[in-house]
Amino acid sequence: MNRCHTKISSKTLFIAAAAAVLLHAPAFAQTQDQSLQTQNEAAVGGRNFPVGTLRGEIAFGAPPMIQLDGQTTRLAPGARIQNAQRMLVMPAALAGQSHVVNYSKDAAGMVRHVWLLSTEEARTERQGAEKPFLNFWPFVSRSAPLDDGTTPYHQLPSYGR
Repeated sequence: MNRCHTKISSKTLFIAAAAAVLLHAPAFAQTQDQSLQTQNEAAVGGRNFPVGTLRGEIAFGAPPMIQLDGQTTRLAPGARIQNAQRMLVMPAALAGQSHVVNYSKDAAGMVRHVWLLSTEEARTERQGAEKPFLNFWPFVSRSAPLDDGTTPYHQLPSYGR
């Protein structure tokens, strides 16, 4: 049983569709601009990496343990490792190897994404990990006095009330 007795012309339908597209176009353009936040290394024959990606040297051990710039750390659960051909590589296949990489970390400080670099990509300049990862404790500085268990109470750092 059809309750709609009026017919909608194709011209009216086209105008309504065009209006819907035009109303949503600015929102679509904004989402595209936000997703293009990359450091362009494709200009020198490389890939585009997200902003905040760091450069380092990684030595793979028994997964999930790695040596990143000489310091032992871990791969995050579900970490992605991509080779120079943009294919996923399993961490166990890289055990015992070391590579120059771009990497990013998660909020816990574990490495969550690793890009193995080609020789052209490795020659381009990129910042290292000398900056603090997050701008709050415990990621900022290690220059504050540490409590080794033998510090007297009156010498411990105090906090405002």
